[in-house]
Amino acid sequence: MRWTILAVAVMLASACGFHVRGDASLSARMQAPYLATPDRYTPFHAELQRSLQAAGAEPAASPETATAVVRVWADETGRNILSISARNTPQEYEVYYRVEYSVTAGGEEILPRQQLALTREYAYDETAVLAKEHEERDIVQALARDLAALVTRRLAAL
Repeated sequence: MRWTILAVAVMLASACGFHVRGDASLSARMQAPYLATPDRYTPFHAELQRSLQAAGAEPAASPETATAVVRVWADETGRNILSISARNTPQEYEVYYRVEYSVTAGGEEILPRQQLALTREYAYDETAVLAKEHEERDIVQALARDLAALVTRRLAAL
């Protein structure tokens, strides 16, 4: 009985056109983009390069050889205190990652300047400072990966 229900569910899902979202496929004008960023050593820059390569693009070495220029105007991360204890020490933090970007191709702006921001919260424990620093670094990396995936999907729509 369970197998029958499972088989029917799979057939219905495939019949409606459902498929797992994979990497975005990029158009011809996004096959060799140049990433113009203020800092090439941020988590977002590395994740965006990985995401573009996974989508089939080969990032160009210079804007002259590129099919499009993805200009990152802002790439910043930080944290805000969400709550404090009775002893006036932080209990919760909010980690944010914000990017602002635009896309030009052939001297024409094809995607105007846009801003994306993601946040995550985590509980802070002053007795485990090193562990919480690692957790924050992991959160920043995950936010950068998520932002890169969002940007890649938007570029795929161009």
